[in-house]
Amino acid sequence: MTTKTALVTGASSGIGEATALKLQALGYTVYGAARRTDRLQALAGQGIRPLAMDVTDDDSMRAGVDRIVAETGRIDVLVNNAGYGSYGSIEDVPMDEARRQFEVNVFGAMRLAQLVMPHMRAQKSGTILNVTSMGGKIYTPLGGWYHGTKFALEGLSDAMRLEAKPFGVDIVVIEPGGIRTEWGGIAADNVEKISGGGAYAKQAEAVAAGMRSEANIKRSSPPQVIADAIGKAVTARRPKTRYAIGFAARPMIGMRRVLSDRAFDSVITRVMGMPK
Repeated sequence: MTTKTALVTGASSGIGEATALKLQALGYTVYGAARRTDRLQALAGQGIRPLAMDVTDDDSMRAGVDRIVAETGRIDVLVNNAGYGSYGSIEDVPMDEARRQFEVNVFGAMRLAQLVMPHMRAQKSGTILNVTSMGGKIYTPLGGWYHGTKFALEGLSDAMRLEAKPFGVDIVVIEPGGIRTEWGGIAADNVEKISGGGAYAKQAEAVAAGMRSEANIKRSSPPQVIADAIGKAVTARRPKTRYAIGFAARPMIGMRRVLSDRAFDSVITRVMGMPK
């Protein structure tokens, strides 16, 4: 029996690292991708194949997919996990940074999807999992550019799901809630850097404090819950189209579905301790 092959981006820590190990435990040959392979050495020691890849560099992505196919003859799973949160007010975030946020979180993911699809179509099987966020269904102040990328990835995933279905390829959306990773600290640093000293300073202070609060960190779920959900999706005969997993994901998405815009605005303002 041919061993199935998986590519996980953003594999150097957090969700990506946990997912790479989960897929390996399920019997996959796993390639863990990151910009810096030195951060993949711990995974390499456990049998994960490290892959240098920058999702904003087309040559890098092409070379990575070509290497996987050359070495294994196939690619069965793509986990588009690489991404980051560029926080700051819509007004304050420089357009170059806004574009980079889309390059990493959206265009990099979808370019990889383009590159693996011909191989999956030829196999008549495969699964592409796009890691969005509950932030692809809800919104928070000073997170507009980040939310924009995740909303976009949700819509692209829905369209691609219909396009890929006749070829036996599943497109699955993973919507993490609050997860205990370095993401929150990086986003908090960003919001202070971008909006911490101007008209939005009070909002930036509240957002950063919430992201760093001990209570919030304790409530957050471990990355393993996302890895487990991805494991269920790739082994299911008919996976769900979406998996909302982790702290607050289901209740917040459910609340957004039933509340009016103004009512949800009030909830978010209160939950985040925003100045009125």
